[in-house]
Order: sequence, then structure tokens, then C-alpha cells
Amino acid sequence: MDATNQDCERAYRGLLDGFFRRHPNAAMEKRALKVLRLLLGSDASLAGASGGWTAGIIYAVANRDRRACGVPGILNSDFEALFGVSMGTVRKRAAQIAGLLDW
Repeated sequence: MDATNQDCERAYRGLLDGFFRRHPNAAMEKRALKVLRLLLGSDASLAGASGGWTAGIIYAVANRDRRACGVPGILNSDFEALFGVSMGTVRKRAAQIAGLLDW
């Protein structure tokens, strides 16, 4: 892994760590970290803001195998503010992640 990839991974992990410190959920955190590892290990281009991708990971994990209805325990407006992206971006990234992982 080159320096750029390591910097990206640190940014994503830092955002995930911050989210799960505020909203603890060990099972969801474990799944989110696995998704991050899979994405970073793939040939997928993660161009764009790290906040959008990180929020997309959390949203995809929270809504996998069920009708998407947000992240449990947090308002969409608070979720947007935490990552600095719109819910449209979050949903777009979550859909891209689901497609990349064949969910």
C-alpha cells in the first residue's frame, strides 16, 4: 500500500472511529471496518470526499438486507452534519458500495 492509500485509510478509519465513539455499536463497527478493508483492497476508485464514503459505508451497513430508512439512533440532519455531506451523497455512496460488494 502506498503513502496515498495509507493516508486515505487513516482518514476513513478516523471518521469511523469518531462516529462509533459517539454512537457505539460494536457489531455495526466491525461490519463497517470489514467493508472498508474490502473497498480498500479492491480496484474501486474511491474518488471524492472521505466523509461521503465513510458515511456511505455506515449507511450501507446499517441498511443491508432491509428497507433503507437511515442510521438507527441518529437523525439524518445530524448524520449529514457529522460527515459534512448531504443524505443524497450518503445514499449514492451506499448504493455504489453495495454494487461494488455485490450486495
